[in-house]
Amino acid sequence: MYLLIEVAGYIDALPTIGLVMLTAVIGVGLLKRQGLQTLTRGTQKMNRGQMPVQEVAEGLLLAVAGALLITPGFVTDGIGFFILFPPTRLVVAQLLLSRVQVQGFQGGFQGGGQHDDRSASGTPESQQPTQTLEGEYQRKDD
Repeated sequence: MYLLIEVAGYIDALPTIGLVMLTAVIGVGLLKRQGLQTLTRGTQKMNRGQMPVQEVAEGLLLAVAGALLITPGFVTDGIGFFILFPPTRLVVAQLLLSRVQVQGFQGGFQGGGQHDDRSASGTPESQQPTQTLEGEYQRKDD
């Protein structure tokens, strides 16, 4: 906020408001383009049977960048554009993913193949902790 007031003191209020609005419009346009590219890459990975972990992380970062870009202020716009820039977003996403354990499933429905009683983590299902689901049911006789 301080920087916004200082800039307004130098170039006046209306040009400052116009500049903030211009950065928001440019940012949203770039955000749309980057978001579609990330979505396309994620869809392609899913079609190949891979988990789009990198793309999900980048999508979350793009959401943060979008929120920062529409928030008035030059500092928030700077951080938003920093995240929006693909090389820096890739580095930030990789840093985030290095701190997160990603698990997924393999297989799904297999027709006619052998059943492997291993979970996605590679350990046998008999060693996996059991999960209890609570609920109510009502039996209806024919």
